[in-house]
Amino acid sequence: MDIKDKIRTAKSTAVVAGAFCILISLLLLLNYVQMQGSDPLESTVMETLVQRLAFEPNNEQLKQEIRELDLLARRAYFTSIWQIRAGGYLLLFASVILVVSLRIYHSLLSKINKPEEEDEDQLAARILSVKWISGGTGILVFVALFAAFTISDPLEIYFARVPDDPEEPGSIRQITISDAPPRTDPVTEDQTAAAPDTGHEQMQEETASTPSPEPAAPSGPAGSATPAASSAFPDENTIRRNHNAFRGPWGQGVIYHESVPAKWDGSSGDNIIWKVPVPLHAYSSPVIWDDRLFMTGADEKVRKVFCFDRHTGNLLWEASANSIPGSPSAPPRTTDDTGLGAPTLTTNGLAVFAIFGTGDIIALDMDGNRLWAMNLGVPDNHYGHSSSLLTHNEKLFIQYDDQNSGRILCLDVRSGETIWDITRDSRVSWASPLMAPVNGQWQLIAKGNPIVAGYNIDDGTELWSVEAMGGEVGPSPAFGGGLVFAANEYSKMVAIDPATGSTLWEDNYYLPEVSSPVYSGGLLFIATTYALVACFDAKTGEMLWEYDTDDIFYSSPVIAGGKVYATDTKGTTYIFEVGREPVLVAKNPLGEEVHTTPAFADGRIYIRGERNLYCIGQ
Repeated sequence: MDIKDKIRTAKSTAVVAGAFCILISLLLLLNYVQMQGSDPLESTVMETLVQRLAFEPNNEQLKQEIRELDLLARRAYFTSIWQIRAGGYLLLFASVILVVSLRIYHSLLSKINKPEEEDEDQLAARILSVKWISGGTGILVFVALFAAFTISDPLEIYFARVPDDPEEPGSIRQITISDAPPRTDPVTEDQTAAAPDTGHEQMQEETASTPSPEPAAPSGPAGSATPAASSAFPDENTIRRNHNAFRGPWGQGVIYHESVPAKWDGSSGDNIIWKVPVPLHAYSSPVIWDDRLFMTGADEKVRKVFCFDRHTGNLLWEASANSIPGSPSAPPRTTDDTGLGAPTLTTNGLAVFAIFGTGDIIALDMDGNRLWAMNLGVPDNHYGHSSSLLTHNEKLFIQYDDQNSGRILCLDVRSGETIWDITRDSRVSWASPLMAPVNGQWQLIAKGNPIVAGYNIDDGTELWSVEAMGGEVGPSPAFGGGLVFAANEYSKMVAIDPATGSTLWEDNYYLPEVSSPVYSGGLLFIATTYALVACFDAKTGEMLWEYDTDDIFYSSPVIAGGKVYATDTKGTTYIFEVGREPVLVAKNPLGEEVHTTPAFADGRIYIRGERNLYCIGQ
């Protein structure tokens, strides 16, 4: 390419980048004006409907209209915020390209001798025109960037002016709905009769009694013991005392410690026992076994497992997932909100198992020595792999869905050899599996698009399957009261009887996008990406209450000590009583962003923030 071709290329690039900057700037300013002119918390239509409800408290149609309008406003608001921020980064990127291409153009142009000098008046006019065009474009781009990155958040302003005490007048808006409208697919008498007696009796007992985490494994047939475990591996009571996987024992989101902190403040240091910098960024959550805390970190150069003393925060060891046969020479492309270290590791107290977005999986002993490692193949996944691991006795379970099909593997924890490997009739998902006891036998429960299914852990046989999901499946399933619950944004939420594979109810009103639901005491709790926590009757699907929060949720809610712990992306943890009314126990700020799910030990909570790992307790 000669110099003239280079000049033409630089000029064309500058023209395209300039036109793109102007277009994005205009769209950003238009969106900004619309955002500033509409407050998601104040609507004349909403005020009118609420005033009508005061005079028509039993008008179910009016209640439904208020719910739908509120949900629509929330979704539109958070979508607009995302569009403005994303547009700001696009504009910034295009501006850099424009400046660079102009610099190259003028640099190359100066190397060519002009055939004749321009008339002074023409030259002055041209220079003036360029200045006006450049100045106008620059001002437009600057104003658009300023609008994109300094847009005021009506929710932040609102929460800044209300008291933190949930009992004070003017605190965070609570909406309690005791008389929700009928569901589109209610539980019929026939369905109730067809469901297993054990599961429904258990749910009735839990609803009538004080809510508390139910045992993960009910008694088997004829009063036999729960699924047997080899003496070489930890028994169920030992697993309950630890937090060995994503969302705790068996991945269910239920913690069995009664002594759990309920009040802290990361900024002031109140009840912060220690905090240490995170050695390497990732979105995986911490796990705990006895006195040790494990977590992973990853970037394009290294993938590591870290072990901390959970009492002091001291780093005991770190191990790299390197020199693994079949590992790609260059890591796959992932999005910033997933990365290469999104899956949470797991441990059985004898070894630690971790998987990364490269497809590398590694097994280490409790001192960080490598036991075995392999590559499962680079996942064909446009965000990045994020499904977390589970272990049970000699088995390690891996949900490994990609663009081509659904897949679940079971490896021997001692050698890494394949025990079974199945392909599922589903597409890519980012959900993690859980384990649940059904009729005295453990099942592996996994969801994808479109199926939610249960599998025999011994050979991978599909025991039941329900087509219920759609879209990009992120939240993991939940289990409790003998039922499986699955939900996904832009799809629906369902309750499934795993003993029969039948759907008991479904709903599509409030749905999580990333955060996983959790069950306790006959109730189902979800946290959404439109900044609220909601509670449902697990048996009927009736929505009982909703609670507005400061920010969106990526972290999954967890049940501990008869309470619901839900942490938003700003790092604020909301603690609710497990109950049919919204009782906020505490609202605890950490002081930095959180996208992971906390790990629990007796008297302690461990939260991985964007920058630091925190130990919380008295």
